Amino acid sequence: MDILRTPDERFSQVPDFDWPVHYLDDLPGYQGLRTAYIDTGAGNEPGTFLCLHGEPTWSFLYRRMIRVFTQAGYRVIAPDLIGFGRSDKPVDDALYTFAFHRNHLLALLDRLDLQAVTLVCQDWGGLLGLTLPMDMPERFEALVVMNTMLATGDVPLSPGFVAWRNYVASQPDLDCARLLKRATPFLTDLEAAAYEAPFPDARYKAGVRRFPQLVADHPNSPGADIARAARDWWRHTWHGRSLMAIGQADPVLGEPVMTELRSWIRGCPPPMLLPQAGHFTQEWGESIAQAALDQRPRRI
Repeated sequence: MDILRTPDERFSQVPDFDWPVHYLDDLPGYQGLRTAYIDTGAGNEPGTFLCLHGEPTWSFLYRRMIRVFTQAGYRVIAPDLIGFGRSDKPVDDALYTFAFHRNHLLALLDRLDLQAVTLVCQDWGGLLGLTLPMDMPERFEALVVMNTMLATGDVPLSPGFVAWRNYVASQPDLDCARLLKRATPFLTDLEAAAYEAPFPDARYKAGVRRFPQLVADHPNSPGADIARAARDWWRHTWHGRSLMAIGQADPVLGEPVMTELRSWIRGCPPPMLLPQAGHFTQEWGESIAQAALDQRPRRI
């Protein structure tokens, strides 16, 4: 396997993201492939927030929410998916499959032995993350879900997503800084540049190129059966707390997609609607994080 590792100096100018980075390179089935993750917070309060990013971002996307969670006394785990952030980046596009990434996350959760988990997810963090609790339900107690979907293969993909998938296919060296700046105009130049930092050149962007193509668009697509099983689990088995936040300005996975997803999550209350927020909802995330904290049982 040909693997690239982003030089550390590429991250030297990343702003407001100085939490300790941890590394694992011996997960079963992924030996020699380094996974980076943030593990921070005093953990004085019971429970852990597991923050899963999507494409083409990395754990930096959660910096605003991490600050709210940790200041309230909670532990936060925010991994970089393989191919993103500080994690290693296999060069071969074909290596990036639904099963490869899902099994990687299952191995990571098993290694960290997380308990009382609140799953916080968006984009591919949701396409993958929403399929995890049914395999380890004893670990999960709550959900915070933003602009994402379950790719079940039996529901047509939104026109916005199809357009996005076609666009990425035409951009083998997608400018991630420019994309995030366009989608989130209030970002500073340093913040926008942080989204390009993991990718010195196009060779590092196999994950960026591949992820949109992996979204199941047919019942027999890889991962579609797992997503359908997850849909059934969320509909009939889930008993935890749920919070949905929708960036209404998202043309890809906006309110229509999220409204359907909500109908699949047992007991999910009416969503937080963020009219100004786009696809990368976490950039508006302080109020979402606070709402998730407000939802938690109060100590007596």
